[in-house]
Amino acid sequence: MGEFDLIQQYFADRALLGMSGKDFSRIPLGIGDDCALINAEPHNSLAISTDMFIEGRHFFAGTDAYDIGYKSLAVNLSDLAAMGAKPTAFTLALALPKVDESFLQGFSDGLFTLANQFNCRLVGGDTTRGPLNICITVFGDVPAALALRRNGAKPGDDLWVSGELGAPAFAVRERYANRPLTADTDGQKKLLRPTPRIELGLALRSLAHSALDLSDGLQGDLRHICKLSAVAVEVDCSLLPVASSLQHLPELEQWQLAVGGGDDYELAFTAVPSNRAAIQQLSIELGVSLTRIGRVVEGDDLRFFDRQAQPVCPKIVAQWCSFDHFN
Repeated sequence: MGEFDLIQQYFADRALLGMSGKDFSRIPLGIGDDCALINAEPHNSLAISTDMFIEGRHFFAGTDAYDIGYKSLAVNLSDLAAMGAKPTAFTLALALPKVDESFLQGFSDGLFTLANQFNCRLVGGDTTRGPLNICITVFGDVPAALALRRNGAKPGDDLWVSGELGAPAFAVRERYANRPLTADTDGQKKLLRPTPRIELGLALRSLAHSALDLSDGLQGDLRHICKLSAVAVEVDCSLLPVASSLQHLPELEQWQLAVGGGDDYELAFTAVPSNRAAIQQLSIELGVSLTRIGRVVEGDDLRFFDRQAQPVCPKIVAQWCSFDHFN
């Protein structure tokens, strides 16, 4: 099978399947030309995000092809959710060691399962021979004045987080320690198939001052808000929504996984206290837990407090470091 046969069979022919109700007037030209064309919408900004997904770095060798396809798009959609953007389209650049039709079938099944769920159309990309590497660029729409950014947090805001934290990090830790997890383990499920919080991001446009997705760990990601908003953030560790599957671990270990683990792909956001009731109602409507874990204050730091409202020892916090590709 040649390059263009591969593209046609596993990607081009599937780019419109499952999207029969989608209005494609925004995308007059997709796969097949030198460029795709996406029509701009009045008063909207085009939100764009790119992530690479590399074997041995972002997923273990031997990971099921369906899960690779699913997660490679999910992590990009999570960025759109954090911006309050509605998915429109994506491109795919794919490097393969060889043409493996079984892998391609599974990969495209996982990819398009999620793409069709959010009506996000594949509009182009590239394929080449090389070590397994996936690079996806997503495009979404958001009203320019309502985009959720990292620089909007204000002193007095509450700090919220969606879902539960720590289970994917635990799954990764166990895998590195050669302690295999069963297929039905919560952490393994969330590690392989995270849920992009698109609906939550759209709803937060009118409720939140700032937001971001938690990909590298709560500590490292929150520092972006501190820096760009020129504020300090205080986190009450006793309020962290630690995954229920981790409750058997010592409390400090639970906090370490929840604060520094990464791969959660939940949303952290700040909002004024007067929006608490609306946020709690939103949690009920979406069926997504939303937990208030701290506050934004004057300053330029990130601080953690224990159950006695005392600062967590800096030496302990230093062990909660978030993921860094070059460390």
